[in-house]
Amino acid sequence: MTRDQVLPEDVDQARLIGRVWDIETGGPRVVAIRDGSVFDLTTIAATVSELLESPTVVSDVDDATTTPRWHLADLIVASLARDPSRARLLAPVDLQVVKACGVTFVESMIERVIEERAAGNPDRAAEVRALIGQAIGGSISTLRPGSPEAAATKRILLGEGLWSQYLEVGIGPDPEVFTKAPVLSSVGLGSKIGIPSFSSWNNPEPELVLIVNSVGSIVGATLGNDVNLRDVEGRSALLLGKAKDNNASSALGPFVRLFDEQFTLETVRSEEIRLRVDGTDGFTMEGANSLARISRPFEELVSATTGDHHQYPDGFALYTGTLFAPTVDRDLPGQGFTHKAGDVVTISSKHLGSLINEVGDTAFLPDWSFGLRQLFDYLHTQSVPRPAATAAAV
Repeated sequence: MTRDQVLPEDVDQARLIGRVWDIETGGPRVVAIRDGSVFDLTTIAATVSELLESPTVVSDVDDATTTPRWHLADLIVASLARDPSRARLLAPVDLQVVKACGVTFVESMIERVIEERAAGNPDRAAEVRALIGQAIGGSISTLRPGSPEAAATKRILLGEGLWSQYLEVGIGPDPEVFTKAPVLSSVGLGSKIGIPSFSSWNNPEPELVLIVNSVGSIVGATLGNDVNLRDVEGRSALLLGKAKDNNASSALGPFVRLFDEQFTLETVRSEEIRLRVDGTDGFTMEGANSLARISRPFEELVSATTGDHHQYPDGFALYTGTLFAPTVDRDLPGQGFTHKAGDVVTISSKHLGSLINEVGDTAFLPDWSFGLRQLFDYLHTQSVPRPAATAAAV
């Protein structure tokens, strides 16, 4: 994988920011990318969260890209090699809460219903898929969530005994929003993603992730893998935390691309997020998540996450859901897809680049040990200037 394959196709126009683990100082640095060089921004912002609070973030980044510190190609190689002795890329967010929206596409909604009806048993997935397909077909594919037509469809499905909590958030008035991962726990380009040993039916979820600051402004976007344990959530939606939040179950990157005059929210409304899985057993799988087919606009997902009812003083990263739901059989007929150790998952798009991770057993991945206390201790040793706290923050 070369540097150019990791970067957006229009990288010359892209304003990219991220984080680098710095071997010299023993901690994370906020960085910007330009012309194959990496610039340390920590002198103007101690965290990515702080950087994105500036109303002039785009010009701030432009003004700070004067003296490069690293070569991007070196960082990419070290990241993909998982070489702890070299500077490497991290997930491009830090203090932001990692949130996620589920069931934002009709196709994925139907797969969630199948998981529920199959009670997490992949042997029954094909049977239930056929049953659901016969019952609802494409009749709900054009429904606007929360509309009178959606309410009428709900009454019909209730009468047939086919209503589900997933249909409620898929076509009902309120989207599903949950907390995907703790602050600082997401992994970046090259890091392994984790599948716990207790799961035997699981999959990647290639998604657009919106980056939102403390006042609710969408300031950028990145790619994400919302690693999902289908068998666990299929047993009960109340096990969502067990299915979604495990070590290395949230991958983000490779960089946050800032919105500017060239790259806007309108750009990503039609973005296609591509997926490829390459297994050590010779298995390959490809898929796509076409954001033009999302059932709720991005603004609705953000407003359901933050507002008078909930504030995020350090901002948040919001997974926007996926159209992709793997149904291809990997091993036995009817059991569909599940991960195996060593799978290489590549999630990519034209404007955001490529996020590449290898699948491993969660129990054998490096422990997550760098948390908020360690970050604050590190910033203290670096004597990074801190902005004065506002009354609202206090």
